[in-house]
Amino acid sequence: MTKYRRASRAARVLLPGAVAVALLAGCAQGSGGAASAAGSTSSAGASPTTGAPSAGSSGTVTPAPAGGPAPGTLLVGDFGSDTVTFVDPARGAVGSVKVGTAPYGLVVGTDGRAWVATAEGVAVVDTTTRQRLALIPYETDAGPVTTGEYRGGGMGIALAPDGRRVYVGVNVPGGNGTLEVIDTASLRVTDTVPVGRRPFDVDVSGDGSEVYATNHDSFDVTIVTAGTLEPRRVEVAPYGTEGGLGSWLKPHYTAVRPSDGKLLLPFEGERLAVVDPRTGRTTIEPMTANTHQHGATVTADGTLLAVGTGPIDPSEDRGPSLTVRTPGGAERVYPLEGPHETVAVSKDGRTAYVTGGFTRDGYWDGLSIVDLDTGDTRRLEAGSRPLGVVVL
Repeated sequence: MTKYRRASRAARVLLPGAVAVALLAGCAQGSGGAASAAGSTSSAGASPTTGAPSAGSSGTVTPAPAGGPAPGTLLVGDFGSDTVTFVDPARGAVGSVKVGTAPYGLVVGTDGRAWVATAEGVAVVDTTTRQRLALIPYETDAGPVTTGEYRGGGMGIALAPDGRRVYVGVNVPGGNGTLEVIDTASLRVTDTVPVGRRPFDVDVSGDGSEVYATNHDSFDVTIVTAGTLEPRRVEVAPYGTEGGLGSWLKPHYTAVRPSDGKLLLPFEGERLAVVDPRTGRTTIEPMTANTHQHGATVTADGTLLAVGTGPIDPSEDRGPSLTVRTPGGAERVYPLEGPHETVAVSKDGRTAYVTGGFTRDGYWDGLSIVDLDTGDTRRLEAGSRPLGVVVL
């Protein structure tokens, strides 16, 4: 039986003319991108046009800063609109770029290009010039382009350590999803791999040899060998699979622990599933927040941050929070006001940025900024139902 499917039809990519010439001439990872090329800020699906200066949340036109974004600038994916927003943590939104319908996950390479999983395809954004360079349509038939929690199209997304491949999880409503592989030099989908249902998150091992798709509605992680694209399923269901699609007790996001490559999946602020991708075995460690958990990330020293979205049962569970867990298992829980979805950490490890978008009802248009030393938390209005966030 065939384990994966090579892209069966000619790959398509929407490129402004000048950008196509520049990128296809060899703008690979680490080359600095096509900063001098004309980009597109047109809505995905429309004919790409020459880019215009981006607009901030106030509606005023804000030109891209000379030399690119200031260190520490945030980039968030606006699930509530068709944009990504640049955010100054001190001032709020400073610019935005149209990318495509309902952006979900995003990742940024060392060359300054952002890769954004939208309902229509993967958008490529030059973060220096604030321009959309391309839109790469999916090879997977994910149905009509829609918005909302269960929309089809890209969800989790990750970049290989060498910058040569982007991996995006594509949701197919009503069925299993796929992992699509994009060549970052040619901007083409080169392969598709079957995975589970609703691939919320995609991660890559530290050496780039494996890719992990976290499949929310099938209670599993698909482990894909990068060289052969052979997939294998590992069930991750510390509460069991009773309830099926109606269950709340399913995996959402994964963090890859730097020290040993194991996968960390928080559940309900009660259980941390630690998956060894080599053996497929899962061990369970206790957690303390007692809240429904979504986003997760891990720092270089192995500190895990997990976003609590709020209670399933208000009579028994606690409210929204951010858990910070040391490599030794000690936890500090920071209360949050309202549901949140994902989290990123400042370069110095002292500040967490938690997006208020949330995939379900109760979201808001902004981020909570948490001082991890003092515990002080402030809200910053920015973006439109922001989900994914990265620190530039």
